[in-house]
Amino acid sequence: MKSKQTLRGIALMAFAFTLFLAACNKNTSLENAKGQQQFSVFLTDGPGLFDNVFIDIQAVKVVVDTSKDTRRHDRCDWDSIGKNDRRKPDSAALVWQSLSITPGVYDVLKLRNGLDTLLATASIPAGTVRLIKIELGTNNSLVKDSVTYPLNFFPGAPNFILIKLRGGEPEQLSAGSSRLWLDFDVGKSIIRMVNGQFYLKPFLNQFVPSKYAGVKGKVEPSDAKAIVSVYNSTDTAYAIPNRDGYFKVRGLKDGTYTVFVNGSNGYGDTTITNVVVARPAETNLGTITLKK
Repeated sequence: MKSKQTLRGIALMAFAFTLFLAACNKNTSLENAKGQQQFSVFLTDGPGLFDNVFIDIQAVKVVVDTSKDTRRHDRCDWDSIGKNDRRKPDSAALVWQSLSITPGVYDVLKLRNGLDTLLATASIPAGTVRLIKIELGTNNSLVKDSVTYPLNFFPGAPNFILIKLRGGEPEQLSAGSSRLWLDFDVGKSIIRMVNGQFYLKPFLNQFVPSKYAGVKGKVEPSDAKAIVSVYNSTDTAYAIPNRDGYFKVRGLKDGTYTVFVNGSNGYGDTTITNVVVARPAETNLGTITLKK
């Protein structure tokens, strides 16, 4: 009896594996969409307590699903596909495409408080962007208290970032143009070890401003060196005001938040409660004055 149950279990596993392969097989190429679309990727920053954070970005590539129904590829092994972009995916409907980029070192801390930069763009095959791959070089570093430190990868860690998409995340500007923002979360991406060395473990969030809400304002005086936290029971975001005191937090879901402004240099803290945000608006808190 046990042998029959074992054989039946093996048969079921084989059938399930066959279905998994079918989700990424070449038959979907028969339904490929035709034409081109313009796709753009913008880079912005989630702040960290550093003077500068220099990230060496060498290439940006995407996987486009050109089939009519991208849901057929939901069960594909996107990690495996992303590791080797020189190998064609099992499905001919999945197409690798390189985006146009200026390779080099980007100071991501210059991209906070609502600022961003066009990182990459290209005319790509029509379809659904399912995977973004950002390839990093080795010239990564940070500056803290005017001292420069190298940013190393953990041993065995890949030198690339994979952003997996389900489709529908990019903002459609027109029938043939879409764009997406990537938020480089410095606070989560940089890890300081007990020996004082810094390691890079990139963490990026994808969003489009029109689908999320925001909070902005100004903190005075500038020598308070404030840090702004915007949070509720499910979400937390941070901002470091610029030299003029202005700050902006983007990528918030609709809801009611608390804003905590943490002062330093002898200045006290302040808390603002019941801050309601609703997309796509940015709730303006006006000027927040901290006192000693």
